[in-house]
This record gives sequence, C-alpha cells and structure tokens, in this order.
Amino acid sequence: MRGMPDLTHAQWALLALGAFFAGLSKTGIAGLGILSVTLFANALPARESTGTLLPMLICADVFGVAIYRRHAHWGHLWKLCPWVVCGIVAGYAAMGRVTDSQVRFAMGTLVLGLMVLHLWQQRQAALNPGGFGALLPHSAWFRATMGILAGFTTMVANAAGPIMAMYLLAMALPKMAFLGTTAWFFMLVNLFKVPFSLDLGLINAGSLAIDAALLPALVPGALLGPVIVKRINQKWFERMVLTLTVTAALRLLLS
Repeated sequence: MRGMPDLTHAQWALLALGAFFAGLSKTGIAGLGILSVTLFANALPARESTGTLLPMLICADVFGVAIYRRHAHWGHLWKLCPWVVCGIVAGYAAMGRVTDSQVRFAMGTLVLGLMVLHLWQQRQAALNPGGFGALLPHSAWFRATMGILAGFTTMVANAAGPIMAMYLLAMALPKMAFLGTTAWFFMLVNLFKVPFSLDLGLINAGSLAIDAALLPALVPGALLGPVIVKRINQKWFERMVLTLTVTAALRLLLS
C-alpha cells in the first residue's frame, strides 16, 4: 500500500474502535487488547492488520509507561526477556508458514489451558502454601514456557496479552504492579518487533498513514483507563482480567 489506502466507512469505524480499546487496555482494562486485535483483523487482511496495529500499540504503550512506570516489577521482566526473544524469533520464522486459523486455534487452546492451570495453582497454593502449587509460577520451566509463548504470539498476531495476563496473575501482583509491569513489557517487546515487521513488509507507508489517522481515537481510551482503575479494587480487577481473557480465548476458538 502506498499513501492512504481506500477504506470503507465500516472499516474505519472498526479500526477507530480498535484504536480506542488499544489505549484503554494499556492504561486501565487489561485484557481488552485482544479485542483490538480482533477488530483490526476484521477490518483489514490478516497480515496488514498485524502491521497496522503494531505502531498503534506502541503509542498506547507510551501512555501506559508514562502513567505506571514506577510500579513495574523488573525482576519478572528480566527473567522473561531471553525466552520472549526466542519466541519472537520463532514467530518471525513462522510468518507465512502458518495460517491465521491455525494461530487462532492454537492461541485459544493455550489460553484456556493456562486458565485451568492458573485456577488449579491458586487452589493448590491455598490448600498447601509450601507445596507444588505455590512454587509452580516461580519455576524455571514455567517462566520459559510462558516467555516463549508470549514472544511467538505477539510476533505472529500482536496477541500475547492473554498469556501475559495469566503469567502475571500467577505471580499474584497487585493491580498497579500488574499494569506497570505489563506496560514496560509490551513497550520493550513491541519496539523490539519493529525491525522484524519492517523486514516482512508488515509496516509500510499505507499502514502508517492509517495509524496517523487513528491517533485521535486512541488518546481518549488511554486517558480513560486510569480513571477506571481508581474505581476497581484488587479482587474485581483480577476477576475482570480473568473474564476478559476467557472471552478472548473463546473468541479465538470460534472465529
């Protein structure tokens, strides 16, 4: 695509709504990011939607980092980094070799499986605070698995949000630490993905023109997020994240 692509009003409406939710997901309602992915994928062809959404996510990440930068738990990030890089490289190599339907089915299955694992781990940790359930989230193999899955899915579909949500909920982070750690994680990861996306032709003049036009829709969502967070306690925050994550997984399986 060169210059501003010719899109219908319906396509612009879906993209604007996706941009709004992208901003809101980064600063307030964690879990809505997958809805942005879905809306962009419905408005544009799969590859074009991935390349168009990435710069929008980076803009939203800037808001998230600016608001929650002091709340990040860097220990969790540094331990994940090597595995996420491996996942991104694997995703880069897989682009063009896997179909959209295969990616969606695999992601939906994985997220639901991780949800079951998370609920089981919470129950076991409550019943036996020093047992396997309590130690599982801190094990090296769990961290490696989650990091690779997050890296792979963010590269092929900008859709690592549900996986990171499961990982950070397993770490039992308070909501502000959850948001701060997520903000830094995705900004660094999304910036790291840019050269790969440029090499694959996913980001181009046409996609950047769409991004520029959608910024006015992203900003209100990003500014609304902190207002919502202040009105949600920890228990309801976790329930909201879990509900949105399950909804996203089912949407991936049924799409």
